Amino acid sequence: MSAGQGSTGNVIAAVCSFFIPGLGQLVQGRLLKAIVMFVLAGVLWIFWLGWIIHLWSILDAAMFKPSN
Repeated sequence: MSAGQGSTGNVIAAVCSFFIPGLGQLVQGRLLKAIVMFVLAGVLWIFWLGWIIHLWSILDAAMFKPSN
């Protein structure tokens, strides 16, 4: 069974990113991307544009395919 798009792990990661941008990437073990998503969302929410990164974080976690 491959752990790709639509897998249970990706669904859980996407739900995590729904609550906190970057948390899904952290759950998937992608620390650098998690930090970037979290910081970008935080900075852009100051200007009411954080929803862009927030949605990107959710979609990125949901569609992540690990390289083998």
